[in-house]
Amino acid sequence: FSCEWAAAHFRFRPPRSDLAYALQAGKGGTRAILVAVQAHIISYLLFTRETECTHLERLCRVGQWEQGQALATALAEILWAAGGGGRAVVCLITAPVTMMPHEGYRASTFTERIQLFEFSEKAAAQGFISDHINCFKGEGSHGVILFLYSLIFSRTLER
Repeated sequence: FSCEWAAAHFRFRPPRSDLAYALQAGKGGTRAILVAVQAHIISYLLFTRETECTHLERLCRVGQWEQGQALATALAEILWAAGGGGRAVVCLITAPVTMMPHEGYRASTFTERIQLFEFSEKAAAQGFISDHINCFKGEGSHGVILFLYSLIFSRTLER
């Protein structure tokens, strides 16, 4: 992955601002993923989330915790759909693993540390993502790459 991909994570605009619902997108190939997730975030904030606010206020009065919940819901929805409605796989980075790469293989120090968590219920996947939301939105988390890997494993290589 390029430096732009490695640095990409899900980062919202400041909470409780006019654009509190919006993800910040840098230049490069990660924009397509961010736009797809953004659509699900807006859908959740406007039509799913329980609140007494008007539609416009639903988007502008979003706090930091609500941003995380919207992101977790969006990621879970997309992964569940990719898994055909029967499974979702979430990839997270674990502690460094010491191993010697096979001949002809170059270790990336990232891919070798990915751990897969498989869920057969959407609510369980969403709860897990919510509990680990900083793995996707934290600075230096490689959040967009982790989500891309999660999409691939949820969809399966055969499909």
